[in-house]
Amino acid sequence: MEYAYTKDSEPQADVPRGEVTHHEWQSEIFAGTVRDYWLYVPAQYRADTPAALMVFQDGHAYLAEDGQFRVPVVFDNLIHQGDMPVTIGLFINPGHAGEAPPATPWQSTNRSLEYDSMSETYARFLIEEMIPEIEKTCRISPDPKQRAICGLSSGGICSFTVAWQRPDAFHRVLSHIGSFTDIRGGHEYPTYIRKWAKRDIKVFLQDGENDLDTPAGNWWLANQQMAAALKFRGYDYTFVGGTGAHDGKHGGAILPESLRWLWA
Repeated sequence: MEYAYTKDSEPQADVPRGEVTHHEWQSEIFAGTVRDYWLYVPAQYRADTPAALMVFQDGHAYLAEDGQFRVPVVFDNLIHQGDMPVTIGLFINPGHAGEAPPATPWQSTNRSLEYDSMSETYARFLIEEMIPEIEKTCRISPDPKQRAICGLSSGGICSFTVAWQRPDAFHRVLSHIGSFTDIRGGHEYPTYIRKWAKRDIKVFLQDGENDLDTPAGNWWLANQQMAAALKFRGYDYTFVGGTGAHDGKHGGAILPESLRWLWA
């Protein structure tokens, strides 16, 4: 099936454009790693009013205006329409510890450790390092309901883990083709959701029936198990399934409606 983009994913002549700037960060929590990140600041941002924040893992994949997600364009349009708040976008790549940069950001040495681990460490990295850094130039709301986090594949489970571990800092989760499989124990999440204390989080899951099937698990079934567990515990969630594979074509095409639901 081909997934078609709507006008919400295309630049509009009458819509103000946000500004994207590129930066580099050397982490102390993930010692020895360096990473690229980009900051999107909408045209409507004003320094006297705290903005919402949305963090994207594998930021390079969400940033390109001709890519599968086209987030800056979608943000421009939805903020202009009033369908989401004035939102700072933090697009961040996984850390790399090698002397030479990776061939692609997907091959960063620290990606699986940061994204697939189920500990609080990556949440601490965002809360203690990255947010204070961007707050040097932008006012960010401390309200967790004004903060969202998003990723695809391992970045999807990472986004869920951040909110699961720190619902006091992130309330809204958007996962594309999330790796809720046994890479570093992520297949246990449906059990945790059913049995452990309920978190104040809102979750959007997307996956396709032709997603990966590997020794680590079946992504399509894993996402359905996540959805079933969230339903069982009465979470505010939605699951949108399709026929897609392990890519961003479906998630990108439905991104505008996903964000409308997430920020509603």
